[in-house]
Amino acid sequence: MDSRCTRPRAKGGARSTLPISALGARLRGPCTGCVPQGPAMAAAELYAQGTRVWIPDCLEVWKSAELTRSYEEGDSVLHLRLEDGSESTYPLDLRCPQLPFLRNPDYLSGENDLVALSYLHEPAVLHTLRARFLETNTIYTYCGIILVAINPYKQLPIYEEPVIYAYSGQNMGDMDPHIFAVAEDAYKQMSRNDENQSLIISGESGAGKTASAKYAMRYFALVGGSLGDSSMEEKVLASSPIMEAFGNAKTTRNDNSSRFGKYVEICFSHEYRIVGAAMKTYLLEKSRLTFQAKAERNYHIFYQLCASAALPEFQGLGLGGAKSFHYTNQGQCTHLEATDDAADLESTRNAFSLLGVHESSQLELFSILASILHLGNIRLRAKDRHGESCFTEPDDEALGLFCTLLGVETSQVSRWLCYRKLVTASETYVKPMSRQQALNSRDALAKHIYGQLFKWIVSRINKALRASCRQQASIGILDIYGFETFTVNSFEQFCINYANEKLQQHFNLHVFKLEQEEYMKEEIPWTFIDFYDNQPCIDLIEAKLGILDLLNEECKMPKGSDASWAQKLYDRHLHHSPHFQKPKMSTDAFIVHHFAGKVEYQCGGFLEKNQDTVHAELIGLLRASKSALLAELFPEEGDGSIALPSRRSHGSRVTVRPGRRSLPAPDKEHRKPISTQFKASLHKLMETLSSTAPHYVRCIKPNDRKRPFEFDAKRAVEQLRACGVLETIQISASGYPSRWTYVEFFSRYRALTRPEELMGGDERQTCRLVLERLLKDPSKYQCGKGKIFFRAGQVAFLEELRGRRLRAACVFIQKSLRCWLGRRRFLRMRAAAICLQRFSRGLLARRLARRLRRTSAALTLQKNFKMALARRSYLRTQAAAVTIQAFARGMFARRLHRQMVASQKAVVIQSAVRGWLARTKYLRVRRSVVYLQCCCRRMRARRELRRLRVEARSVEHYKQLNKGMEIKVMQLQCKVDEQARENRSLSEQLSALRASHSEEVERLRSELRGLREDKAQETRIRELQEQLQRVESEKSSSEGRLGQEMEELKQRLTELEAMKSNLKEEKDALNQRIMEQSQELEDQLRRRVAAESQELLCQLEGERARYQNLVKECARLEQCCENLQDEVAFHKRTPSLQRSPSSDSILDSECSYPSSLSTAPSRDDADQQSESPSQPLDQERGRWRQRHGWRRIRSDSPPSSLDDDDGQDPYEKAYLLLLGQLNVVTEDLARTREELRRAKVQLAHERKPFEIFKRRQNIAEILGLNKSPEKMTEEDSMMEEDLKYAYDAVRVSNKLLESQLQEQQQQHEQELESLRLDVCSLRQLSTQQQSRIQDLQLRQGEDGLQPQIVQLKRENLDLAGQLERQEKNLLKLRKQLKTSVKQIQDLTASREAQLLEQKVKVEEMERPLGDAFEGMLGCKAEDEGRLIRTIITDFKPQHSPGAVPGLPAYVLFMCFRHADAGHDEHRIHSLFTAAVSGIKRVVKKHSEDFDVVALWLANTCCLINCLRQYGGDQSYRLANTPKQNQHCLRNFDLASHCQSLGDLAIQIYQQLIRVAQKQLKPMIVAAMLESETIQGLSSARPPGYRKQPAAPAYTLDSLLQQLSSFHEALERHQLEPVVVGQAFRQLLFTVSGVALNYLLLRRDACSWSQGVQLRYNVSQLEEWLRAKGLQQSGAMEVLRPLIQAAQLLQVKKTTEEDAKAICCLCTALSTPQIMKILRAYTPAAGLEERVRPSFISSVENRLADRTPAGPRQLLVDTAHLFPVHLPFSCSPMQLDELHIPDSVNLTFLTRL
Repeated sequence: MDSRCTRPRAKGGARSTLPISALGARLRGPCTGCVPQGPAMAAAELYAQGTRVWIPDCLEVWKSAELTRSYEEGDSVLHLRLEDGSESTYPLDLRCPQLPFLRNPDYLSGENDLVALSYLHEPAVLHTLRARFLETNTIYTYCGIILVAINPYKQLPIYEEPVIYAYSGQNMGDMDPHIFAVAEDAYKQMSRNDENQSLIISGESGAGKTASAKYAMRYFALVGGSLGDSSMEEKVLASSPIMEAFGNAKTTRNDNSSRFGKYVEICFSHEYRIVGAAMKTYLLEKSRLTFQAKAERNYHIFYQLCASAALPEFQGLGLGGAKSFHYTNQGQCTHLEATDDAADLESTRNAFSLLGVHESSQLELFSILASILHLGNIRLRAKDRHGESCFTEPDDEALGLFCTLLGVETSQVSRWLCYRKLVTASETYVKPMSRQQALNSRDALAKHIYGQLFKWIVSRINKALRASCRQQASIGILDIYGFETFTVNSFEQFCINYANEKLQQHFNLHVFKLEQEEYMKEEIPWTFIDFYDNQPCIDLIEAKLGILDLLNEECKMPKGSDASWAQKLYDRHLHHSPHFQKPKMSTDAFIVHHFAGKVEYQCGGFLEKNQDTVHAELIGLLRASKSALLAELFPEEGDGSIALPSRRSHGSRVTVRPGRRSLPAPDKEHRKPISTQFKASLHKLMETLSSTAPHYVRCIKPNDRKRPFEFDAKRAVEQLRACGVLETIQISASGYPSRWTYVEFFSRYRALTRPEELMGGDERQTCRLVLERLLKDPSKYQCGKGKIFFRAGQVAFLEELRGRRLRAACVFIQKSLRCWLGRRRFLRMRAAAICLQRFSRGLLARRLARRLRRTSAALTLQKNFKMALARRSYLRTQAAAVTIQAFARGMFARRLHRQMVASQKAVVIQSAVRGWLARTKYLRVRRSVVYLQCCCRRMRARRELRRLRVEARSVEHYKQLNKGMEIKVMQLQCKVDEQARENRSLSEQLSALRASHSEEVERLRSELRGLREDKAQETRIRELQEQLQRVESEKSSSEGRLGQEMEELKQRLTELEAMKSNLKEEKDALNQRIMEQSQELEDQLRRRVAAESQELLCQLEGERARYQNLVKECARLEQCCENLQDEVAFHKRTPSLQRSPSSDSILDSECSYPSSLSTAPSRDDADQQSESPSQPLDQERGRWRQRHGWRRIRSDSPPSSLDDDDGQDPYEKAYLLLLGQLNVVTEDLARTREELRRAKVQLAHERKPFEIFKRRQNIAEILGLNKSPEKMTEEDSMMEEDLKYAYDAVRVSNKLLESQLQEQQQQHEQELESLRLDVCSLRQLSTQQQSRIQDLQLRQGEDGLQPQIVQLKRENLDLAGQLERQEKNLLKLRKQLKTSVKQIQDLTASREAQLLEQKVKVEEMERPLGDAFEGMLGCKAEDEGRLIRTIITDFKPQHSPGAVPGLPAYVLFMCFRHADAGHDEHRIHSLFTAAVSGIKRVVKKHSEDFDVVALWLANTCCLINCLRQYGGDQSYRLANTPKQNQHCLRNFDLASHCQSLGDLAIQIYQQLIRVAQKQLKPMIVAAMLESETIQGLSSARPPGYRKQPAAPAYTLDSLLQQLSSFHEALERHQLEPVVVGQAFRQLLFTVSGVALNYLLLRRDACSWSQGVQLRYNVSQLEEWLRAKGLQQSGAMEVLRPLIQAAQLLQVKKTTEEDAKAICCLCTALSTPQIMKILRAYTPAAGLEERVRPSFISSVENRLADRTPAGPRQLLVDTAHLFPVHLPFSCSPMQLDELHIPDSVNLTFLTRL
C-alpha cells in the first residue's frame, strides 16, 4: 500500500483525505470517538449509575455531572447530579441520541500530555488544563507535538539556570512539560540528525509569546554557548530589548504586545556552538504610530525617550512629558504600572552598545525619533471656511524643532506639508491640499520614517549577529501573532489571520505526517480519513481574483476606493465561496470563515494601508538632510525609485521604497503593495519552515484582566480552537491515541491475566491473548512491532476492569485478614480469661490469710494501746506538777529582780537629769559671751569702715589702695588669725575651768555618796556641803567675769566683721573693673593659645605617625637580620668565624626605644633607668620627687599627652619627660659604646685567621682538614687569594665604621651636655614657677588665676617645641646608626657566606662513606627535571610494588632537607616550583581519571603534613619521636610553601569532586528513582505521547558499587579520613540534589509508591555509609532533604493535623519545594484521593509563618561545593627507614 501523503480536493473544497489508521471512524458530532461501539463496551454499560459526564454550560462552557440512573436505550433524558448537589436532566434526541462526553478518571485529570487521556474531547482538554493551572500552578502541558503554555501573569521560579541544566540532555518525556524541554528537543534533533529546526510560537496578544521566545533564546545561548566570540550569545539576547522597545506597545489585552512578527534564526557551527544569528520581521503595525485607541499606547521607545528627557545628552531634542505629544497621548495612558521607562531606555542603549552601534549613531537615532514626535505636534490650519487649503503657523515651535533635528529647511517643509506637486505629460503644477489631506500626508511621512528606521535597526542587528564562520545547522524561533478578532478588524488583522491560516495548514500536514510515520514504523495498516482542510480559505485570500488580488487591482485604479473594492468582493465571492459572507447591515465590510471562526473586516483604510504612500517632495527634503543616518534611510533616486503619482482628483501620492543597499528592498520589490510583499515573505517563511523540523508552542491567555492564576474557560476554549490544539485532539481521537509498550501493558494489567495465559514465556503473545479475551472487537486496538495501540476509551475500560479485579482482591485480603484478626482476638480473650481466674483465686486466698493476720494483730494492738494510754496519763500529770512548781518559783524571782532594777534606774535618771541641767546652763552662758564678742567687734569694724570710706574718695587713696590691696588683705587676715587665736586661747581656758570644775564636782559627789552610805559621817557631809556651796559661789563669780570678757570680745568681733564686709565690697568693685579690662586680653590670649596648641598637636600627630613608620621599618630590618642569622647558623659553630652580635644589640636598642610622646616613664622604665650609668640624673629626679611630693605613675597606666592629666602640674610633666628622654639617650650611648667594644673584640679575633692566611699556612688547619701543605691544589690557592681580598675589604670598611661611630659618639656627648643645661634651666624655671603657684594659691580666694594659667600654658608649649626638636635630632642619629648597622651586616654576611660554602664542600668531601642514612636525598641541579619525571610525571603506583603510599611526597621532602642542610634556598625554591608545576600538569592531563587525581591529592596532603611536622612550628612537633625531631628543618622555614601547597590541594580536591560527579550524575536518577529495588511496588502508568520508558540503565547496586570504587581508591592512597568524609559528603549532596531536582520536575514521580521506593534507596545509602564508617562525616545530613521529600510523599494529606505535621517534618525543604511536591502528588488510581487545594493552601500559610524562614529556591544548586578542610596528621614514618623500591629508578639521587 502506498504510504505517501495525498491530498485530493473534496467536494466544495471544504474537506480532504489523508492516510491514517485502518477502520478509522469519521468525525461525527461532539461524541464521536468517545463512545466506542461494539460488544465490548455498550452504551448502557458505559453510562451506568455513578458515571461522570460533561454537559454544556453557558458560564463554565462545560460542567461536570454524575448519572443518578443508568442509561437504557430509548431513554429521552439523563438524570444527573451536579457537583453542587442539585439535580438536573439532560434531554436526548430519540432519533439520534447524542450522549454527553464521558469524564476521565481522576488520576488522569492532571496528565502531562493531553493525548494520553483516555477520553479525548474538548471538555477533557479544558478540565485538564484548568486543573493543572489552578491546582498545581503548572503552566505547561503537552498536547501531542504541541506545548500549550498558559500565561501565569506572575514570575515563577522555573527559569533559573539550575532548571536549564536539569533539562539539558533529557528526553522530552522524561521531565515535566516546559519550554526548555521543547528547546532541548530541538537542539538534540539538530545535533543528532544534522537538520535545521524551528520553534513556532503563536498565540493571542498577551498570551506570553515574546516571553516564551526569550526563554528559548536564553536556553540556546546557555546550552549552545558560542564559538570564538564569547559575547555572541549576549548579542543574541541583547536584540530582544531593542526589538521590544521599537516593536512592542501596550494594547487593551497586553501591556507588552508585539506589533510585528519576527523569525530569529540562530546559527550553529559543526560543534553545535552559536556562531551567529539572523532576524526577519513581518508586517510592522505602522498605523499605531499615528493613532492609538483608548487605554493603548504607542511604541515603548517614545515613552522611554520622554521619561529620560532630563538627561544631558537629550537636552537639545526638545522632549518633554509624554502627555505633551499628540502621537503619545491619544490613548490617555502614558504610564504603566511596574514599568520604569527610564530604566528600560538605559537597557536599550546598553543593548545598542553591545551590538556595536556607536553612541553618536544612537543619539542620531533618538533625534529622528524625537523629530517624529514633534512632527505629530505640527498644527495645520485651514485658510478658508471651505477647507480647500491649509497653512502652518510661522512660529510653530514643533515645526522648528522637527526641521532642526532633521537638518532640513523650515520653509520647504512648511510648504510641502500643505501643497503637492502634480506631474502630467505636458506640465507640472502645484496644488494645495485640504487640512485633512495635509494631516494624512503628515501622518504618512511619520509612519514612513519610522518604518525605514525599523528596517535599519533590524539590518544593524543582523550585521552584528552575522555568523563569524560557516554554519552547520540552525534553529529558528518564530514569534508570530496569533489569530486576532477585535470589534473593528482592519488590514493588519486580515494579514495576521491570513498568516495563521498558512501556519495552520502547515501544522495539519505535519501532524498527519507524524501519525503516518508512527503507524508505518509499527507496521499498522492505514487508510484515508476525512479532515478539515483550510486550503479553500487560503485560496479565497491569495488565489487569482482572490481578496488580495482584487485589493491590489483596486489600488492600481485611478479612482479606486474601499467601497468599490468591497463591491467587487461581493460580486466575485459572495455566491461562489462558502468561506465568504456579507454582513447583513453593512455594505463596507465582509466576513471570512477562518479555521478558528468567522471574522468581520471593515473595508475602510484597506487601500491606503496597502499602498503605504508618501509624497515625493517630502522624501526629497529628507534626502537633502544633513543627517548621515537620515541620508542612509532615504538614498538618492539612483538607489531607489518612487512610484508615479496617480491621477485621482483628490490629490497625488508618492509611493516610496527603501533604497539603501543594506536594506532588503530593491527597486522592483518596492513598487509592490504591502499585501504583495507580505504574501511573498509569508511564502518564503513557509518554505523555510517546510525545510526544518518544526516544534510548536501555543500560548494561551487565561483571562483578560491579567490576574495571576485566574482561569476564564470561555476565553481559553476560544484560543484552543484558534491555535489548533483541538484539531490535534480530533486527529488523535480519530486514530489510536493511547499507546503502550508490551512491557508496560503486561506490568500494568498482569492482574487481569489468567494462569494459562502466563504459561508461555513470550510477553507479546500473552498481551495478545489478554486483549482478545477482554476486548472482543479487534478494531478497538492494534498490535504493532513494539507497541499496542488503543482506541479512545479503551484504556479507561481496561482500567475499570483492573480496578474491579483489584477491589475483589482487596475484599478477599480484607476477609482473610479480618478472620485472622478475629481468631487472634478470641485466643487472646481466652488466655486472658484463664489468667483472670488464676489471679482471682489467688486473690481470695490471700484475702483470707490477711483477715486472720489482722484479727491476731488487733488483739495485740488493743493490749499495747491500753497500756500506752495509762502510762501517758500518769506522765502527763507528773509533768504538769513539775511545770507549775517551776513557773511559780520563776515568778517570785522575776518580781524581786524587777524591784531591784527599778530602784537602780531611778538613780541613773536622777544623775542624768542633773547633768543635763548643768550642761544646759553652761552652754547658755557660752553663747551669750560669744554674742557679746561679735557685737563688740562689729562695732569696731563699722567705725574702721566709715574711716576707710572717707579715705577711699580721693584718687590718691584709690591708687594706694590698688597698690597695697594685697598687703591690707594679708594684714586683715593676720588680724583675723590673731582674733581666732585669742578666741581659741579663751576657749581653752574656759574648757580647762570647766574640766577642773567638773572634776571637783565629781569628787564632791563621790564623797557625798560615800557619806550618804555611811550614816555615821553626817557631820562630814555637812562640811562637804558647805564646801560645795563655796565652790559654786566661786564658779558663779568666775562665770560672771567670763561673761563680761565674752561680751567685750563679741563687740570687737562685730566691729571687725563690719570692716571686713566693707573692704570686701570695695574689693569686689575693684575686681570687677580689673576683670572687665583684662577680659579682652584673656580672650585674645586664649585664641592664640588654642591656635598654637592645635598646630602643635597636628605636628605632634605627624611626628607620631613618622615614628610609628620608623618602628615598623626597624621591625622589618630586625626580621631580615634574623633571617640572615638563620642562614649562617651552621657557620656559627666555628669559633673563628662566629658572627658579631653587635647588630642584634643595636636593633634591640632600637626596638626598645620608648615613644617620645609619653608624659612620664612607667614604673618598670624607672627601674630600668635606675640601673643605667646616668646616676646624676637619677639623683636629680629623686630630689625633685622629695621637694614637690611627686607621685609615681602606675606601671600599667597608658601614656598620655602633656595636657591630658589635670591632677599633675604641667611643668612637672615636662620636666619628667625631659628626664626620661635624657635617660634614653644615655642608654643609647651606653649601648653604642658597648657595641663598639664588642666590634673591636670581634675584629681582634677575626684578624688572627686572616694573618694565618697571609702567612700561607695550611688551610686544612683552619677548616679542620687533615691534608698536608704539599697536597694543596690550585683551587685552594685561589680560595686563599679570595679570602685575603675579602679580609682587606672588611678591614677598610671597619675602619670607616669606627670613624663614623666616633663622630656619632661626639655628637651624642654634645647633645647630652645641651640636654643637661636644659635640665638645669628647667629646674630653676620650675622652682620659680612653684613659688609663683604657691603665691597664687594663697590669694586664690580674692584674685583669678586665668592670666597666670595662660602664661604657664605658653611656657609649656615652648617646652613642647624644644622636646620635638630633640626628638628630631634623636631620629636623625637613629637613622645613621641603622645605616651603619646595615653596612656591617652586609659585609659580614657576604664574608660568612663565602666561608660557609667552602666549609660545606670540605665537610662533604671528608664525610665517611660508611655513615648511616640520615633521611636526606641529594639532587643535583641538572637532575631536577629527571626527578620530577620519575616521581611525578611518569609515576604509577601499580608499577612500583612495595612502595609506601605517599612515596613521591616523602622523596620530595627528603630533597628539601638536603637543600636545607646546605643552606641552598635557591635549590629549595626551584625544586618546589618544579614539583608544583609537575603535579598540575599530571592532574590536567589525567583530569578524567579518578585514581590519578586521588593519588596526587593524597601526595599533596602528605607533603603538606611533612612540611608542618618537620617545620619550625613547635605545635606540630608534639607527637614526633626524638628521632623525627632530629630530621626537622634547621635553616629555612617553609611555612609559605605550605600555603601554596594547600591551594594546590584544594584545586585537586575540586577536580576530584568534578570527576566523581561526572561519573555519578548519569546514574543518580536511574538508580534512585527509576530502578525498582522493591519488586512489585510500582506499576506502569500511561506514559504519554512523548515518553518512551525503558528499563533503567543503572540500578542502586550500580550506584553503590561506583561509590565503593571511589572509596577504595581513596583508601588505597591513604587519604586522610577527614578528607574522605568531606569528599563523600559532597558526592552524596550531589546525589541528593540531582534526585530531588528530578523529583520536583517529574509530576509522575510524585506518588506514594515512589516515596516508599525512594526512602528504601536512601536507607541503602545510609547502610553503605555506616558500613564504610562515614556516618560521622556529615553525609547523613545532606540526605535529609531527599529523606523528607520521600516522607512527604508517604504521609497523610487530609486534615489540619496533617498540615501541621508536614510543616514540622519538612524542615530541610524550602517552601517552593514542599508546595511543588504537594501540587504534583499523583494518587494511586482507585486507592487514594487527590490532595485538596484547601489543604495545600493551609500548608502554604503555615509555611509562610515558619520561623526561621528557609531558602526560597525551587531546585537544589548541585554545583555548590562545601568548603574543604585539610587537617594535619603526624606521620609515624621514619625518614631514615623509608624504603624506596628499585623499580622507581632513583639511583641518580645521593643518599645522605
